[in-house]
Amino acid sequence: MGVTQENVAVNGSRKLSPQDIADTLRDRIRAGELKAGERLPTQTKLAEEFGVERGTVRQAMKALQGEGLLSNVSKGSPPRVAQAATPASVSEGPQPSMVALAPRLAAAFAAPHVRIDVVSYTAETLMIAMGEPVRLIHEGKLKPESIDLRVLLPSSEIDLAFPVPVDPDAAGRQRLHEDWLAQRNAQGQVLRHNLRALRASHGIDVRVTFRALPFTTPIKLYLLNEVEALVAYYTLERQPLDLEGDGTDAEMFKYDSGGIKVPLFSFERGEPTARDSMFVDQSQKWFDALWETITMDLTLS
Repeated sequence: MGVTQENVAVNGSRKLSPQDIADTLRDRIRAGELKAGERLPTQTKLAEEFGVERGTVRQAMKALQGEGLLSNVSKGSPPRVAQAATPASVSEGPQPSMVALAPRLAAAFAAPHVRIDVVSYTAETLMIAMGEPVRLIHEGKLKPESIDLRVLLPSSEIDLAFPVPVDPDAAGRQRLHEDWLAQRNAQGQVLRHNLRALRASHGIDVRVTFRALPFTTPIKLYLLNEVEALVAYYTLERQPLDLEGDGTDAEMFKYDSGGIKVPLFSFERGEPTARDSMFVDQSQKWFDALWETITMDLTLS
């Protein structure tokens, strides 16, 4: 089968990234400028301060919530600095993807050669969670020699199964597709930039590769060093539209999935005949088959 390439144009401006903003707010929290229980400024005020869109500020806040530094991050009132203000811990039961993935990635990055394979709908959860191992690398607590990240995301050329308007509307569907594509591209670009920067700062051999799926994935899958599989299901919900620049959006609805909130289930390799080991093996085999056959090269540029 011939392989085609999907070239994606992404805004090349030099505005601050969500990671940059998260780093600044994290420093303010740890320095005591923002105290436990205190509300942050509104997204609009922070966007004005940093010279970015509100969506960029929102991604930064979600990253800090994933680290356990903020609580009540939503589209309503401003979030508060978490009372504990410490990184989220891992419990035995499944946790929301945004909370559970960061510590598992940090544990995976303790290996000298890190390999992460991902199937996802966007790179939002991965981008947010990757902030934890990157932070630990900068602090000298993790020192991998190489990082190989492979990510499968839906192609921009397909009709997505979701998000879709609740009421059939071709124009609304197109707007949702454009909004999803802008998020997919921006998040992937930030993720790639933050990891590639480790080459110059720490001499780590980094490779980040994206490929495009010809279908809308109903699950998210994270394969860590071929020894752990983390799985979550995208469960559709009726949600208000959240597209910038249209005052009518408040009365429109879509079917979509809150990917950062869905519970993430972990399976780890153990005995060769153990169920978890077989699940990890089959998940890796499934990913490799998709990667090598029906997916397309996807270049974020």
